[in-house]
Amino acid sequence: MKKGIHPETYRLVAFKDMSNEDVFITRSCANTKETLVVDGVEYPLVKVEISNTSHPFYTGKVKIVDTAGRVDKFYQRYKNRQK
Repeated sequence: MKKGIHPETYRLVAFKDMSNEDVFITRSCANTKETLVVDGVEYPLVKVEISNTSHPFYTGKVKIVDTAGRVDKFYQRYKNRQK
């Protein structure tokens, strides 16, 4: 491994999934301005939009968001084709 390319500032950081309020703590060197107290210990806070606790692939709750009906048009167009 090359020397001097890895950051030296790894520390414990709390990541908060904003879609379901789940918090997990891991080591990171991400810069933060906010903090969060978890079990009486204060951690730097990084807010994330989606994590493994809310992602449809990991939760098994896949939903198709289709506002223009494009999925239905596709199914109608190709429903008669069989392999």
